[in-house]
Amino acid sequence: MKKAYNIDVDCANCALKMEEAARKTPGVKEATVNFMTLKMHVAFEEGQDPKSVMQQVRKNCKKVEDDCEVYL
Repeated sequence: MKKAYNIDVDCANCALKMEEAARKTPGVKEATVNFMTLKMHVAFEEGQDPKSVMQQVRKNCKKVEDDCEVYL
């Protein structure tokens, strides 16, 4: 399953940090962040609950860039 989420981030470098943090989150198969459109596209591993995985993605993104936001 693949979903898109709105994000709020100030710079392209920060967006890259968010993408890397999302990719390292258990349950995420693939993640890409587009700074120009302020969207994060996430593909989930088989059998994962997107809502709970995205809560962890959000926490991981906040660890690397505390003023970013992922709108769930």
